[in-house]
Amino acid sequence: MMASSYNAKEEDGHHSGASGPGGGAAVKSKKPDNTAFKQQRLPAWQPILTAGTVLPAFFVIGLIFIPIGIGLFVTSNNIKEFEIDYTGTDMSSPCFNCSNNFSWNSTVPCKCSVSFSLDQPFESNVFMYYGLSNFYQNHRRYVKSRDDSQLNGDKTSLTNPSKECEPYRTSDRKAIAPCGAIANSLFNDTLDLFYIDNNGTRTRIELVKKGIAWWTDKHVKFRNPGGSNLNLTVVFQDTAKPVNWRKPVYELDTDPENNGFINEDFIVWMRTAALPTFRKLYRIIQRKNSMTPTLPRGNYTLDITYNYPVRSFEGRKRMILSTISWMGGKNPFLGIAYITVGSVCFFLGVVLLIIHHKYGNRNNNADIPN
Repeated sequence: MMASSYNAKEEDGHHSGASGPGGGAAVKSKKPDNTAFKQQRLPAWQPILTAGTVLPAFFVIGLIFIPIGIGLFVTSNNIKEFEIDYTGTDMSSPCFNCSNNFSWNSTVPCKCSVSFSLDQPFESNVFMYYGLSNFYQNHRRYVKSRDDSQLNGDKTSLTNPSKECEPYRTSDRKAIAPCGAIANSLFNDTLDLFYIDNNGTRTRIELVKKGIAWWTDKHVKFRNPGGSNLNLTVVFQDTAKPVNWRKPVYELDTDPENNGFINEDFIVWMRTAALPTFRKLYRIIQRKNSMTPTLPRGNYTLDITYNYPVRSFEGRKRMILSTISWMGGKNPFLGIAYITVGSVCFFLGVVLLIIHHKYGNRNNNADIPN
């Protein structure tokens, strides 16, 4: 009778196999090592769901979420917002002629004016947005149609942009700057706001055009080529303007700190929207003093230079005036979501408490033997 010997190395996955013909090393076993991790002996924890743990959790979530939701909802409702559509689809609209007759090939800009009134004053800083509907900036080919190296000031990409920009990569055998479909479709309506007093006098509202872009976009992602060379006409002399633009990129603004690739209107447009109906920041109306509102109650006129046709894709254009709070712009969804989740949890807690009170003792008595 042969006795079997125990080898500690075999337990750890090492076996002293027979030597090969040439006296080679032993064959390594495929058995996992005898460790707690590989043998799945690590300590584990699994929650045991009982009435004593589940019911308090439902009530705590409800009592926390409902007040937070009410606070968010009230804060959102305190934000003042006014929106006006100036697409010009109706014949009674002041912009109807511009909407029907204007196209990308038009050389003469079309102008129209839309009158409106504010029923309540707007305090603090007021943010003016332009909004577009049925414009799919989230289309995959549209999103990829840009050259970030060119926008970052790379001289090589300036004259030889990425092929992702096709078919807006070159024009007249020159590289387009900025290239791509996003830049080519830049929103270029001009909006001017006037306050009409009781005497009918028009007072222009000062619109601030700087400070509307993200700091990282302005100072990191977008840079003009040429470094310290402020003569952008020379820097962009070997390039062509985008097809739908009326002027080259170095004529977007007279301010050298807001011209070229670092123009803030251009930067805001290049940050694509996730949904087909969106708004983008256009201007800021800053409050001058704490004694008078930024936009008093009364009549206003919006003068529009109609440069951006939207009828071809059944889109719509609008102008939005809005104040903000610590949570941003007007958006009641977050408050409603908190209130809904909190209410559902609190309701389920009450229902489960009734069920536990009614049937819990019965189940416990059934487990006791006679």
